[in-house]
Amino acid sequence: MRLQNKVAMITGSASGIGKEIAEVFAKEGAKIVIADLNANEADATAKEIIAKGGQALGVKMDVTNEAEVDQGVAQAIKTFGGVDILVSNAGIQHIDPIDKLALADWKKLLAIHLDGAFLTTRACLRNMYARNQGGCIIYMGSVHSKEASPLKAPYVTAKHGLIGLCKVVAKEGAAHKVRANVICPGYVRTPLVDKQIPEQAKELGMSEQDVIKKVMLKETIDGEFTTTMDVAQVALFFASFDSNALSGQSLIVSHGWFMQ
Repeated sequence: MRLQNKVAMITGSASGIGKEIAEVFAKEGAKIVIADLNANEADATAKEIIAKGGQALGVKMDVTNEAEVDQGVAQAIKTFGGVDILVSNAGIQHIDPIDKLALADWKKLLAIHLDGAFLTTRACLRNMYARNQGGCIIYMGSVHSKEASPLKAPYVTAKHGLIGLCKVVAKEGAAHKVRANVICPGYVRTPLVDKQIPEQAKELGMSEQDVIKKVMLKETIDGEFTTTMDVAQVALFFASFDSNALSGQSLIVSHGWFMQ
C-alpha cells in the first residue's frame, strides 16, 4: 500500500486518465478526491471506489473558477484532514489552424490547463505548507510539452507552460518537502482523443484511420497508443517517491514518440 493514508485530489477524474489514476491510487491506500466539472459523474466515480473498499469524495470543480477550487479543496480538507497529493489532470483539446483560431477558444483552453493548474496548485500548497508534512504535485503534460503538432497551438502552448510552472513549484516547494513533476503521455485512446480523430481527418483531408496511423502514431516505435494504465503507473511512481531527489522533472510516456 504505497499511498496508505495519503489524500489525493485528482482533477478531471470522473473519466479517462484521471479516473484510472484515482482507481490505482485507491488500491494503493490513498483517500481519493474526485474533482470534476460534472458533479454527478464525480459522485458516481467516488461511489465506485467506495464500493470496492476505498475511501473517496466527489466534488464539483470548475478548475477555472477560483471560488469553486478553493471550496473544493476546503471540502477535501474538512473530510480527510488535508491534501497530500494533487494531480492536475483536467484538460480539453481544440483543433484549428492558427489563422482560423478564435481568441475565445485560445483563452478557454489556456484557462482550463494553466489557470486551472495554478488555482489548484495554490490552494493545495497553502494546505501542504500549513501542515508541514510535505506533498506531491503532478501535472498532466503531454508529448506536446516537448514537441509541436499542427492545428494545436493553444494546447501545445499550455502544455509547454505546465513544465515552467512545475519547475517553479519544485523550487519554491523544496523547503516544505513538496515535490512537483510532469507526466508527458503520447496519444491515449480517451474520449478526448477520439473526438480529435474526425476533426483532424476533416482538417487534413484524410481518412480517420490514416489520422491514427500516419499522424498520431507515426513517430512511435511500435504503432501503439499509450494506455491510461501506463500513465497511472507513472503517476503512482511520482506520488510514492518520497524525496526531493525527484522534483521539477518531466517523464515522457509515449511508446518512443519523443525521446530525450
